[in-house]
Amino acid sequence: MSKSGMLYIERDTLFHRMDGAAKMLVLAVWTVIVFLFQDLRIFVPLFGIGLVLLINAQLPWKRIRLLVWLMIVFNIFNSLFSLLITPAYGSTLTGTTTVLLDMGYNVLTLETVIYVFTLSMKYMSLMPITVLFIYTTHPTRMASSLNRIGVPYKIAYAFSIAFRYIPDLQAEFRHISNAMQARGLGFGKGEGTIVQRLKHFVSITTPLVLSSLHRIETISNAMDLRGFGKHSKRTWFSSTEWHREDYIVVIVSVLVLAAAIIWRVQGFGTFWYPF
Repeated sequence: MSKSGMLYIERDTLFHRMDGAAKMLVLAVWTVIVFLFQDLRIFVPLFGIGLVLLINAQLPWKRIRLLVWLMIVFNIFNSLFSLLITPAYGSTLTGTTTVLLDMGYNVLTLETVIYVFTLSMKYMSLMPITVLFIYTTHPTRMASSLNRIGVPYKIAYAFSIAFRYIPDLQAEFRHISNAMQARGLGFGKGEGTIVQRLKHFVSITTPLVLSSLHRIETISNAMDLRGFGKHSKRTWFSSTEWHREDYIVVIVSVLVLAAAIIWRVQGFGTFWYPF
């Protein structure tokens, strides 16, 4: 987290110099393409391209690792639950059954393993571009960019507040966690069973939600006192202008999206089973 309380990390790279609206369009196109297909031959290259872009952004690992690990852990749990709940689902998609393990209540098939791995790569291919967007986008510049392309400034300002609030939420989580540990609740390894530690983490939810609601009310009152929303237009303290790189990236993104839609309409991109 930066000193100003934002996730934004200052660097001089292509993604940092890009306008916020252009970056949001890239993120939207990337997301649409990912959810258009169900094919490893699409997700693996996208994941590789995303990693290259992430490395070129020069973001320090220790600043982004929390978000990256959260995405990875979510992906792992999602994959495990899919394998446990529907171990033979992949066979219904391919029409073939290659048994790997008899689980008693059902059989785990190779087709399901490939399907779950494909689903996992679908989510992982979104990870690099999401991290890039979050950590290279200044909240105020993002809001001003959206407002300049026609988004109402109330909605644009909501984006800015959301980005600024994430670090505050993380800090509040740590404060509540530290307070509970001081009262004897264990969260770390060796401080109770997994079930007990999970219950302790769940117990953080109530004070965290109440604290968030109080913070929202405080911000809302402060904005009302300053007459936010009274005028149809507003100015911005910090903003960016579109440059040649922004136009090139947007044009390429639109062309790639058009090509992806054409491929999908032609039938390419359904679940791909290599065996």
